[in-house]
Parts: sequence; structure tokens; C-alpha cells
Amino acid sequence: MSDIIESVRKELKNNADPKEVKKGQHFFKEKVRFYGAKTADAGKIGREYFKALKDKKKQEIFILCEELWRSGYMEESYIACNWSYYVHKDYKPEDLKVFEKWVNNYVSNWASCDTLCNHSIGTFVEMYPGYLSELRKWAKSKNRWMRRASAVSLILPARRGEFLKDTFKIADILLLDEDDLVQKGYGWMLKEASKLHQKEVFDYVFKNKKVMPRTALRYAIEKMPKELKEKAMAK
Repeated sequence: MSDIIESVRKELKNNADPKEVKKGQHFFKEKVRFYGAKTADAGKIGREYFKALKDKKKQEIFILCEELWRSGYMEESYIACNWSYYVHKDYKPEDLKVFEKWVNNYVSNWASCDTLCNHSIGTFVEMYPGYLSELRKWAKSKNRWMRRASAVSLILPARRGEFLKDTFKIADILLLDEDDLVQKGYGWMLKEASKLHQKEVFDYVFKNKKVMPRTALRYAIEKMPKELKEKAMAK
């Protein structure tokens, strides 16, 4: 199966553009490794080569995903995230440990964190809500990406109005986090929850506004009416 990985890498290199490397790096404070392939091209390459894996078991797919993660290239991590989501119908409870390992060992920027969390991990917790307690453990991690993942994994469920109590529990743990990317992560989570639970999220923000970092606060109220924003921002 490693032949498929080599073929994927060859295709990514063939689609590389130095201008895309510079453009991509602009969005990150930390140094990120890029081939220079556009996201759309990387997605297409991933989909095409996944067709050859359609008869493979989920665990075999996960092994390939980990090989992609280990490279450190953004485009490979993007394909790994997609492949791990393509097999979501076969997710089992023990798969959360695999996702946790990937976040803890391989995620090194907000984009790869969010892609994995929004789809694979978010889908997992919707399938197995009993494991939401594990996200609260992640929120206490020393690893900034684990802490961001604890919130960002709830983005899509929160958008649908799900897991409001768990959203607030995770926000409570992350409330005073000093890392701006963690602040943006849990602020984003609250913003999505506010779309169907505006009053509850506003009340939460208003109650905590004296201690909540302004970055998180601004994200959380972004979709609220002007009068609520002004009330939340007032000293």
C-alpha cells in the first residue's frame, strides 16, 4: 500500500507551485511545510487515489493516514483527514485514541487541527456522545492543539444546536487560556452554538465578560445583533 502513498506524493509534487507556498505560509505564524499544491488539487488527488483503497479495511486506511501525517506536509495531512473521514461509517469507540494520537503527535498548525476535528472527530462524538468527556480531558492538555481540538471538534454539532451543555463545560475549562489560537477555537465554538442558542450563549458571555479574553469574546458574539454585541463589549 505504500506505493499509493508514493504515488500521492508524486502527484502533489507535480501540482506544486512556489507561489502557493508563499501564499499558504501567509496564514500561519509558525513555519508550515507545503508542496505548493492548491487545496482543491490536493483534495482531488486524495479522492482519486482513495478509489484504489475502497476494499481496504478501516485500520489499513488509518495506517496510511498516519504515514501521511508523519511527513509533516500540509497537503498530506489534508488528504489524511479526508481519508479518515471517508471511513466514518466504520468508526468504533477505540478510534478516538487514534485521533487523539494524531492531534497530540502530528498536528502542528490550526488548519490541520480544524480539518481533522471538524469532520472526523466531530462525526465521532456525534456517533458516540458518551465520549464527550474525553474532550474535556483534552481541554486540560499542555498541548495547545489538544486544547484547541477539544473545542473545534464541537463546531459542526454546535452549529446544529447539539451538545450545548458540553460546549459550555469545555468553554469553562478553556475560559482563561492564554493561547490566542485556543481562545479563537473556543470562541468559534460558542459562535456556532449561538446560531440556535443565542440567548444561552449571550448569557454565558455576559456572565464571563470581565475575565474572558477579548479575542474569544469577539469570536463568540460575531453573529449576534448589534445591540447584544455592544452590551457584551461594554466595560
